[in-house]
Amino acid sequence: MLESEEAWELLQAGKQAGRLNAEEVALALDELGLDAGQIVEFYGLVEELQIELVGTDEEVVADSLELDGPDVSTDTLQLFLKDIGKVELLTAPQEVELAKKIERGDHTAKQAMVEANLRLVVSIAKRYRNQGLPFLDLIQEGTIGLVRAAEKFDYRKGFKFSTYATWWIRQAVARALADKSRTIRMPVHVVEKLNKIVRSERKLRGELGREPSTDEIALDLDLTLDEVEQIRRSAQMPISLEKPVGDDDESQFGHFLTDENMPLPDEAAEQTLRKEALKKILCSLAPREQRILEMRYGLDGDPPRTLDEVGRAFSVTRERIRQIENQCLKKLRALADCQKLREVA
Repeated sequence: MLESEEAWELLQAGKQAGRLNAEEVALALDELGLDAGQIVEFYGLVEELQIELVGTDEEVVADSLELDGPDVSTDTLQLFLKDIGKVELLTAPQEVELAKKIERGDHTAKQAMVEANLRLVVSIAKRYRNQGLPFLDLIQEGTIGLVRAAEKFDYRKGFKFSTYATWWIRQAVARALADKSRTIRMPVHVVEKLNKIVRSERKLRGELGREPSTDEIALDLDLTLDEVEQIRRSAQMPISLEKPVGDDDESQFGHFLTDENMPLPDEAAEQTLRKEALKKILCSLAPREQRILEMRYGLDGDPPRTLDEVGRAFSVTRERIRQIENQCLKKLRALADCQKLREVA
């Protein structure tokens, strides 16, 4: 049972207008998070209410084969577009006949159904160019969705295959972008929220005649201000530390970043002097005693070790290490006091 109020509102709008755009319907259904069964039910109601779905078939033929841009200049892509342009669109009776054969496990029929609708894949993939995946990859992912649509299509519902396949293709492409287009993968639900924010910005910009504020976007989407800001932050693309900066291509982005953990030059110089003074004092101890203090206080560059860890390293008890440590510290204090007396003298 279709329980989504938004889906029913979409059907009501389509009934009043007599038509709906197939791509906009697929986008809306994807945002509503309906499962495959609910999608089938929705399209069944579209047919039952005699709502015309536009934006497929003949429009797709022209749309899919008119491509431009740097990502469509490869011989492989041009050959692919030429091949799919030779395949004739299926009539409604032909779709039903192929669907029946697919139900019986006929792989040749499934291949024919897919090949006849590859124009639809190209048409939808075009809308997702320049978002992080090469155009050929978008077509490949969309084709995977088309194959799933051919396997799930129920001809008994009465609607055209291209109408049903649009949702599967768009979902496959959108999920591929969420999974593969970023260096750090974003969860699908975050990508969907980000897309809603972008659409809300576009809508409010048209209504208000200016850039909408974050508060206005949050109110429009029924989200909190923190949620909108967090989603926007998560959408920021990482920048490589080796990214060239300037005209000479020799400077890199990482050269201009400040290491907040690095001490200031005067502090670094003071630390160096202290380490050198400490090394001189430690030289007055026996090698074994030096090593024990280095391990206990991390003077060797490694993290400080516990009494037990140092004891195991020297095959003695932790109590024995504690005694040696105290003796060494007394020696060092005495040496430091002597040094002060010499400085005074």
